[in-house]
Amino acid sequence: ISKVSLLLLLLSSIQVRWCTHAFSVSSQASIESAHAAVIVPGFLTGENDFRSLAKSLTNRGIPTVVVPMPVWHWIPCIGGRSLRPIVERVDYTVRHVSARLTEGKSDIVVPRFDYSLSDCYADFLNNPGGVGKVGGSDKVEEYPLVVPRGNFPPPQGDTKARIALIGHSAGGFISRIYLSNRPYGGKAYKGTDLVHSLVTLGTPHADAPGPAFESVKWCNLEQLPVRGLAVGSTGTPGYSSGTLTKNGYAFCSGITDGSDLDGDGLTTIESALALNGDRVEKKILDGVTHYPWSDAGIWGDLLAPDLSKEHKAGKPWYGDERVVDEWAGFLFDHDK
Repeated sequence: ISKVSLLLLLLSSIQVRWCTHAFSVSSQASIESAHAAVIVPGFLTGENDFRSLAKSLTNRGIPTVVVPMPVWHWIPCIGGRSLRPIVERVDYTVRHVSARLTEGKSDIVVPRFDYSLSDCYADFLNNPGGVGKVGGSDKVEEYPLVVPRGNFPPPQGDTKARIALIGHSAGGFISRIYLSNRPYGGKAYKGTDLVHSLVTLGTPHADAPGPAFESVKWCNLEQLPVRGLAVGSTGTPGYSSGTLTKNGYAFCSGITDGSDLDGDGLTTIESALALNGDRVEKKILDGVTHYPWSDAGIWGDLLAPDLSKEHKAGKPWYGDERVVDEWAGFLFDHDK
């Protein structure tokens, strides 16, 4: 898994531009009915991977932006380390979207933030946890206080509008960290003040062994504090879908080699649906793959040849139009 992740990181670092510029989408949302959303990318993915999904949701009447980050911003988190660098970006994006909606603006604009290669290097050296137990431990509760580098200017004006989060893969449990009132790495983000709903797409929610799941275990100490929809898929069996799928399922379960499990090609259906809360709904799709593998070109063919072949032949992912229709309606019902 680690070798695959590093190769994907190198690929995406080449493809993704510096995503620190302002961007906007049309919006008719009001404070009372903030049918707007922020997409949180999964591990080793970035803004460019989700532009089409954001456009699709916007066209459905849910103005949507993606956390404006390129893939290389994940570097300090590699190896199961603290996710605070990414949570900071989620907080920054949500606050700017909320401020625009609170002001009654007709577009959602997230201004640029500053994060340099030297910032990334410093974060890589100091970000706690992971297999190397940076800072002394791989347990979230024992992380030392390390403030991530970067300049994230707060929005001007009030932030009263509440919006939805959409977390893909690891972006789902990163969103849960943001929503919690408990300190994570020394900071409680209390995102429920600005978020009314969470949709997770192929997110591994179940506990599993290893440093990469320490943050998941931390999340599972409490129920989801907002209404939620956990979306997963079957139809990509571990015994016949290639090495990446088999290893991914083994990674999620921690108790088998993955060959006897089913899911979306990376996350098992059991883990994708293991989100708990009084207002959590669960949706099982069939024949949906985790990521648009063939869109990665030759790298998708090299890293996930079976999944890339299936996607190229027409197997949809969570962000394809006909699949979005299956789960996007949940975002309109938050005020019921």
